[in-house]
Amino acid sequence: MSKDGEEAKEKRGVFARLFGRGASAPSSESPPDGAAARDEPPKRSWRERLFGGLFRSSQAISKGIAEIFTKRKLDALTLDELEDVLLRADLGVAASARITQAVGAARYEKNIEPEEVRAILAREVERILNSVALPFEIDASKRPFVVLVVGVNGSGKTTTIAKLASKWRSEGKSVVLGAGDTFRAAAVEQLRVWGERLGASVVAGKEGADAAGLAFDAIQTAREQNADILLMDTAGRLQNRVELMAELEKIVRVMKKADLEAPHAVLLVLDATVGQNALTQVDVFGKTAGVTGLVMTKLDGTARGGILVAIAEKYGLPIHFVGVGESADDLEPFAARDFARAIAGLDPEESDPAKNAAETTT
Repeated sequence: MSKDGEEAKEKRGVFARLFGRGASAPSSESPPDGAAARDEPPKRSWRERLFGGLFRSSQAISKGIAEIFTKRKLDALTLDELEDVLLRADLGVAASARITQAVGAARYEKNIEPEEVRAILAREVERILNSVALPFEIDASKRPFVVLVVGVNGSGKTTTIAKLASKWRSEGKSVVLGAGDTFRAAAVEQLRVWGERLGASVVAGKEGADAAGLAFDAIQTAREQNADILLMDTAGRLQNRVELMAELEKIVRVMKKADLEAPHAVLLVLDATVGQNALTQVDVFGKTAGVTGLVMTKLDGTARGGILVAIAEKYGLPIHFVGVGESADDLEPFAARDFARAIAGLDPEESDPAKNAAETTT
């Protein structure tokens, strides 16, 4: 195999690891009749993928609710048990107490069906999340609009950047990628492959280069190219490592030397599988880098998806995107109602049994 062929194969391999599939172009040959239908499963909608991704979380909650409320009257003991179920799902103390109180309101010593409890759960979760389910807005008057992406090791920052770049390029925006994870060669290579595929410039330095200096150069390059957006990657850093958090502060400080208003947005990428530890990450990264919004990844890999509710209740930061898989279209804008009904195990189009029951009794 030629050197060019080997390089192309390696790039396909990197892209396959990035999104769980190969990056080679589809064959121009037409498949035999019916072959496409046999080989390609029907594409599921985002809502179906979200509900599938949150299945482990909703299953744990639904099972707990069924065990508590099947053929039992509502009393102090059942409410305590419900609160325990919600706490184990990482919904947090405040949200769990609020939901438990809503279930108990005007229903004491009465029978209540598990479906009604799950409907109340969905309604209260949606109420908590509505104020933070905000779209990510790019101010076109700021060019380039600088987006700094931060988070701990393994949270999915680089993959998230690639997915966001894909989204914005498909909308016709010009994007520059800043390879600020200078300690991990694979992260730089991932962005190079993705940039080549999208036609986006990638600003990178040598391994171990100063990340703050690279951020400064990336803003300058994006400005020279008149790019709409600069997406700046950073190295993963644990929130309890003082020296690494100080480095992040330096990146923000140096960015402002290139553009007084930069970064215009700071996205914290959170891994849903870490549960309550995500609360500490929001706190520390918020103080260090001025986080403006959140991206929650890996909701499909955990039974602790309720942590998003706890974060919303405690910090009130905008939740812009959620991810439930590795493919490019598995990151979507956050919708409070869909998430709430998914975590409660309710079909989004079903009527609300709790509301129906209330209307029947009035």
